[in-house]
Amino acid sequence: MKKKIAILGSTGSIGQSSLEVLRSNIRQFEIILLSANSNYSLIKKQIKRYKPKYFIVNDAIVFRNILKKHNNRRTKVYNKFSDIPSKIKFDITISAIVGIAGLEPTINFIKKSKKVLLANKESIICGWHILKKVSEKNKTKIIPIDSEHFSIFELTKNYQNSDIKKIYITASGGPFLKKPLRYFKNIKANDAAKHPKWKMGKKISIDSSNLMNKVLELIEAYKFFPFDRKKYEILIHPQSLIHAIVLFNNGQIKFLYHETDMKIPIANAIYDNKINIKTLIKKEGNFLKNLKYLKFEKVDKKKFPIVTLLKNKTHKNSGSIILNASNEILVESFIRNKISFNAIYQCLKQLFKDRDFSKYAIKKTPNIKEIYKIDKWARKKTIEIIGKKP
Repeated sequence: MKKKIAILGSTGSIGQSSLEVLRSNIRQFEIILLSANSNYSLIKKQIKRYKPKYFIVNDAIVFRNILKKHNNRRTKVYNKFSDIPSKIKFDITISAIVGIAGLEPTINFIKKSKKVLLANKESIICGWHILKKVSEKNKTKIIPIDSEHFSIFELTKNYQNSDIKKIYITASGGPFLKKPLRYFKNIKANDAAKHPKWKMGKKISIDSSNLMNKVLELIEAYKFFPFDRKKYEILIHPQSLIHAIVLFNNGQIKFLYHETDMKIPIANAIYDNKINIKTLIKKEGNFLKNLKYLKFEKVDKKKFPIVTLLKNKTHKNSGSIILNASNEILVESFIRNKISFNAIYQCLKQLFKDRDFSKYAIKKTPNIKEIYKIDKWARKKTIEIIGKKP
């Protein structure tokens, strides 16, 4: 029997990589549902190629344009997730929507799926306590597919907190690792979006350029895994071939190495590690040759001061919601040339000093509505801070 698949965010880099993995052995799968926001041309192509039963188009204008020219009777196109039949079930859902917008769909699809592959880090950062409760109630397995968290997931299976001494999450250092400090004053969005190793979307590439992605990934790890937060550390690894390193109290050190291709963690999560990756990746790197050139170094906090934000207990209660929401606004403002590259950190630092920060950061969020309230405050306050920048 074919496995029923849903991909939330099918036109993004993770969504496209997931479809490539599925297409390599499409007879095993039935793509039931795809969703996207506003990439009109790619939505049309995916409807034509994959013929899902349902396609959710979130952008109202693009949705109407798709409907006008849509003539594929096999695919029903909707504007809202609530329009699909409530009783529909999936074997695997891949959650790859970018930002807080992915939280509610992820929660709803956990209820409908046997297994959820989670690439939407904001869902974990802002609402892991809800996701965990819903997954346990519905007996849904959640697997993180970011390369770092998938690596930790694989390396720490069957281990407890008492077994582990240290966990390193690696970072390439982005496009500015070797640039002098004075260079950072004039960085433009297009330069920040040019990741040296990974092919990713613009927002996450910019997050990688100042190591905000690693701050978010550490918070994600704090919440997802049952290990003390003091055991985690960011380690610069420019080659991006080793994605996590775990030091055990028994003297062993384990690491997970794979090429910089997201199809590898995605495929292993889909197939439970039982796959020959040669069917997906045409050119594999030379492992032995690469070993000679692997380098590691501590984070330069003068270049990447954003990593110091973790000291503000942003991972506790609702602090992570505020951090995530504010960063989304700041990155978008940077892309639009409203603020400088360095101002992303400066504005966040100013936000954490705001007199209302602690009041919102200590709040508990028993439901999505409360999460959105805090998210809304953080966005509004960040816009105010940006408006006051010279």
